[in-house]
Amino acid sequence: MRTASAGGNARGRWSTDDLMPDLFAGPYVDLEPSLAFVLDDGDRAVGYVVGTADTAAFVRHWRREWLPRLADRYPAPPVPPRTAEQAMVALLHRPEGMLRPELAAYPAHLHIDLLPTHQGAGHGRALIDTFRAAAARAGAAALHLGVDPANHRARAFYDHLGFTEIAVPDPGVTYLGLPTS
Repeated sequence: MRTASAGGNARGRWSTDDLMPDLFAGPYVDLEPSLAFVLDDGDRAVGYVVGTADTAAFVRHWRREWLPRLADRYPAPPVPPRTAEQAMVALLHRPEGMLRPELAAYPAHLHIDLLPTHQGAGHGRALIDTFRAAAARAGAAALHLGVDPANHRARAFYDHLGFTEIAVPDPGVTYLGLPTS
């Protein structure tokens, strides 16, 4: 939550502070534990990278295993959503939105978060490298991620690591890709 608003603190932004973790961390830890990595400083978790090597299979597991656990907590929003929170909850109910034809060459995807106090020290690169190697071992030739266009610091970080922009028509997300080897 402390980095879930374009890199800034999102605590108190939604009706529950569980929404972002329920969308962007929990399903990966639960459904793909072999691709979930945590960075700790000896006392607490200060960052993580989670993801999947096969987005299409992950979407099927999400619909079959993750959505039923949370559907009562987050009722399906109207189509189209009328609020920002409804748009977020729509991601839970419509995981097929992760399947974009433009991303087919990048079957793996990830989410990474690192507390600001631990950014700029090489930890983000280490987390990405760890995930990248694990995704390659799992058979993915390339990976992608989505970044909020307003998160300029994250975008500069990804550019520095060699990510390239993938043309996907979505004004709310910039998609970036990277080979796994």
